[in-house]
Amino acid sequence: MNTINRTARVAGGLYFVSILIGILADVIGRSKLIVYGDAAATARNIMASGRQFQIGFVGDLIASVLFLLTAWALYVLLKSVDKNLASLFMLLNLGGVAVACINDLNRLAALLLLSGADYLKVFPVDRLQALAMLFLNLHKDGFWIGQIFFAAWLFPLGYLVFKSGFLPKLLGIILMVHGVGWLMTVCQYFLFPGYEVITYLTYPLGFIAEFGLTLWLLIKGVNIEQWEKHALVG
Repeated sequence: MNTINRTARVAGGLYFVSILIGILADVIGRSKLIVYGDAAATARNIMASGRQFQIGFVGDLIASVLFLLTAWALYVLLKSVDKNLASLFMLLNLGGVAVACINDLNRLAALLLLSGADYLKVFPVDRLQALAMLFLNLHKDGFWIGQIFFAAWLFPLGYLVFKSGFLPKLLGIILMVHGVGWLMTVCQYFLFPGYEVITYLTYPLGFIAEFGLTLWLLIKGVNIEQWEKHALVG
């Protein structure tokens, strides 16, 4: 009993910290540095605050690792409900984390181009700035490619939460609905990049779904009696 609730709270804690670090990496590390559409201004900002940009880069990597560990803890918690579906959401999470980590190389490339290294002096400054902006734009697109996996993992996760009986069914429904909405947001980004109305719904829904699950695991844990029923059947 203590072990499974400890697992639930570890999952909630890892989920919370990964989200928090990801937000801080964006807000503190780079959101004020990158000016999309203005390569010169972005270059000046990054060159003046290179350490800040590096902190954001490292923060992203840490958040990705913690998110993968979150999926593992949730797998341990939910595999008794359906091991195949639990394995599926674990694999989808791993795919998203892999894309996110590889995609961060685009930010590193932008930083290297603006580092002022001697071997780069053969290129004109404006060309280096343009190339850095190209890599930052590639990172932005790569971010949304990774979100395909992170949207898809919400379906099996939400279904298992709904089916489990030891976590609130409503949370499972919200997670699955959020998965649909987040996939629509990804499609909107690539097909209708100037049309952002869907995000007005998906961002609040995502906050409710993922923070709701996080806080429930941290504070309430799971219904032990219902979890043991699944464990005995498994």
